[in-house]
Amino acid sequence: MRRFHLLFIFWIVAGILMSITDFSHKEFNYPEKLSEYGFFEGTMKEQNPAADVIPYALNSPLFSDYAYKLRFIRIPKGLKTAYNPDSVLQFPVGTAIVKTFYYKNDERNEKKGRQLMETRVLLHEAKGWVALPYIWNKEQTEATLEVAGGTQLVAWRDQEGNKKSLEYFVPNMNQCKGCHEKSGKMTPIGPSVRQLNGDFEYHSTQKENQLSHWQNRGVLKNLPENASEIPKIPAFNDPKASLDLRARGYLDINCAHCHNAAGPARSSGLFLTWANTNKTSYGFFKAPIAAGRGSGNLAFDIVPGKSHESILAYRMNSADPGIMMPELGRKLIHKEGVALINEWIQSMETK
Repeated sequence: MRRFHLLFIFWIVAGILMSITDFSHKEFNYPEKLSEYGFFEGTMKEQNPAADVIPYALNSPLFSDYAYKLRFIRIPKGLKTAYNPDSVLQFPVGTAIVKTFYYKNDERNEKKGRQLMETRVLLHEAKGWVALPYIWNKEQTEATLEVAGGTQLVAWRDQEGNKKSLEYFVPNMNQCKGCHEKSGKMTPIGPSVRQLNGDFEYHSTQKENQLSHWQNRGVLKNLPENASEIPKIPAFNDPKASLDLRARGYLDINCAHCHNAAGPARSSGLFLTWANTNKTSYGFFKAPIAAGRGSGNLAFDIVPGKSHESILAYRMNSADPGIMMPELGRKLIHKEGVALINEWIQSMETK
């Protein structure tokens, strides 16, 4: 609880300071307009990647208040990233990772269009990674760099036809570090081998495994010939996949960027990484390091067979800033994610 309040105060102060000092694109020497990068060809709102930009998707993406995401990467010509099954790929200096957040106007009908909210650009510079938030205008013709972040109201209809609305929050540059930090340095979260090991529709008639495509495009090296050697996280909502793999994959992308031995939540002793096989540090019958309102007066992070007694499920099922997990990146409860974790915990054998 105390940690959350300190972080919250830090984020507010950081945002105020950035506004007061009026940091601009000129001081940072970054493009003011998203179009200046040349990531897209044709009309900006169509998000058609340029020839040197590769679109991609994650098997089990991070939940962000039901926003959809378009992902792209540009790796400098002639450079490659090496196959690495254990962590996020180590991209060369000069790489740009681009992620556009949007909402469908009506999830039941694609033809009713979408509203682009923001595009986050991660640039790998010689000094490390930097995150730049670009906010789209109402006309959907351009996105402008806003280092102090911002908010926008968005409304849509869900799959059941219910009208939804949300004050969408765009983080400032300092807040981006809250999730992207590892060992004190900023790093990407999503593009790992296990997340990229899946098919992507590059053209209307062409699907290809993403890792194979990257290798064929000359940006990935040392890909194993035997596909069975390559790890893969299934989609969290894939009914054909193992419940255990789906749940652990969900926790890996939604929680482990903080809950790992080198992440911002390392002091909690709760490590929800894909490769962690230690049941205690994964939360099984593990008491929280810091008690308080966030624990809901519950004793353990995970109690096999009893999701209602598990702090993990309790915090995921809250929208209270002093309780909810993750702390950043959402205001809404991910009902489907909560249902998955509840089912997973309930399926475990009790002792």
